[in-house]
Amino acid sequence: MIEQPAYTGFGFSDEEWGLLVGLPQAVLTAASAAESDGTKRTMAENAAGLDTISAGRESASPLVAAVAGEIVARVGDPEAGAELPAIEPADPRAMIDDVLARAGQATTLLAAKVDEGQAGAYRHWLVAIAEQVVGAASSGGILGIGGDVVSDSERRFRDRLAQVLND
Repeated sequence: MIEQPAYTGFGFSDEEWGLLVGLPQAVLTAASAAESDGTKRTMAENAAGLDTISAGRESASPLVAAVAGEIVARVGDPEAGAELPAIEPADPRAMIDDVLARAGQATTLLAAKVDEGQAGAYRHWLVAIAEQVVGAASSGGILGIGGDVVSDSERRFRDRLAQVLND
């Protein structure tokens, strides 16, 4: 007997599932790229984002739990010491715009395929990932002292994401 992929139980195609599984990590990267803070702070942001993604495995939403489980299976479990590499996109604005466009696509897809509870849980989880990333390391200041916990550009990304997701 051949085991069916998890996404078939939700009624998604392989391409649709790819969008939903790729988006949380893209949100993490975009939230981190919203403010260039250096490698150490980017690593802290990545760790916070990966922890939030991983915590999704415990979600009451079967959709969020399945997506989070798939991501952790692909990139590693932070509880086992897995870390994401620090990614600094060549064009952060273009990357952020792409992530926001994909978030809009995911919102439309979810509205068509799953009930509002599942869709809302997924959308809220994405905003929570962004929230944890932008709050993980202060920006500005000198030698890690002072600065803003959440910069204006980080706040703007988080707010735009929440707006696109209707969360």
